[in-house]
Amino acid sequence: MQTTLPARLYGCPDAWARERTAVFGRAWLFLGHEAEAAEPGDWIATDVAGHRLLALRGKDGLLRAFHNVCRHRAGPLVSGARGHCEGELVCGYHGWRYALDGRLRSAAGFGAVEGFDPRDFGLLTLRLETWRGLAFATLDSGAAPLADHIAPLEALLAGRGLSIAAPALRRSHDLACDWKIYAENYLEGYHIGSVHPVLADELGSADYQVRVEGDLVVQQALGVNDGPQAGVWGWLWPNLGINVYRDGAMIERMTPVGPGRTRLDYLFLSDDGEGALGEALAASDRLTAEDAAICEAVQTNLSAGAYDRGVLSPRHEVAVAWFQSRIAEVHP
Repeated sequence: MQTTLPARLYGCPDAWARERTAVFGRAWLFLGHEAEAAEPGDWIATDVAGHRLLALRGKDGLLRAFHNVCRHRAGPLVSGARGHCEGELVCGYHGWRYALDGRLRSAAGFGAVEGFDPRDFGLLTLRLETWRGLAFATLDSGAAPLADHIAPLEALLAGRGLSIAAPALRRSHDLACDWKIYAENYLEGYHIGSVHPVLADELGSADYQVRVEGDLVVQQALGVNDGPQAGVWGWLWPNLGINVYRDGAMIERMTPVGPGRTRLDYLFLSDDGEGALGEALAASDRLTAEDAAICEAVQTNLSAGAYDRGVLSPRHEVAVAWFQSRIAEVHP
């Protein structure tokens, strides 16, 4: 019998600080689709667990990743989710200027200082790798290649002849719960009958299965392969849902933004553009609202003090058990 993580780890500042470093500081983190930064000077940016990340297309056509922080006094280089800079990045605080490959071009108005060498103050770089057009970065210089991390998902998509479509629309939702609560909710279908009545009706008597393969959790409803839920539902450690269907896909990043606070970042993919997403958007909004309500209620109860630990079902919650076991490794 496997018991759950203790309630104190959900919404706890100390747990948040450890997970920032030991989970997100060592993982491959999803940034966006490389087509969102197609031309030199185009950039996409995000923050994940307090790590402010930036991917920038250089004049040489390469996509590079940096921390979104100026080397002078930590001013922001860009704001927002995506944009374009004309030939260089300019810090929004004191105007230091950086070339598109990260080199410091000008410490504007800084003055002559003994020992100051601009070559030592280029942007802080990150490893960036792509898979099927999706860009990932990691803070860990020793991390295994992205291809190793993503291999089970690549095999799954290749085996089913599925592809990743073009980016069509971004959406975000703020939740008043710990990121782990939402991730655990995503990793099991045990709650579908109670929380998602429309989805439960679509699935009918289908055999809902969950399995873990390396860093990937695969969910499938056997018996609806030709219905509205046909496709692949994958969840990649530590916080990324990748749902791929015949006519498009949706990438769902469960983004921790602080103790007890989560932002869901959705990237909808469709070769037919945003106009083709009507039904998918309606379903996403409905499911997100249902999941948000139950996850926020769980957070309230975990914070109330009566509950400490529960127990996990070996039939329905094998992926939750796997996830919690990995999280437990970073907490004393």
